[in-house]
Amino acid sequence: MDRVRELASKKAAVIFTKSSCCMCYSIKTLFYELGASPAIHELDKDSYGREMERALRVLGCDPSVPAVFIGGRFVGSSKDVISLHVDGSLKQMLIDAKAIWF
Repeated sequence: MDRVRELASKKAAVIFTKSSCCMCYSIKTLFYELGASPAIHELDKDSYGREMERALRVLGCDPSVPAVFIGGRFVGSSKDVISLHVDGSLKQMLIDAKAIWF
């Protein structure tokens, strides 16, 4: 859990993913299209990946990936991020966290 919190707080936008996850790819692409450059942590390529995956589940992320943090705060998984994007608040969250600039 400490590792997840530490990594999540290092950048304005952080996404925990798996390299073979299509929803992870979609969320990463959405962030890039909005102008953000999130830190990406692929759990299947990290030696602490299984540990971090368990920690993400404890935080309430089920499935465990993608898990999105903005401004060090857990935002949710793909359905939560898509909902925020549809209602227009995702972009503002990224601006407020200084993940994108205008």
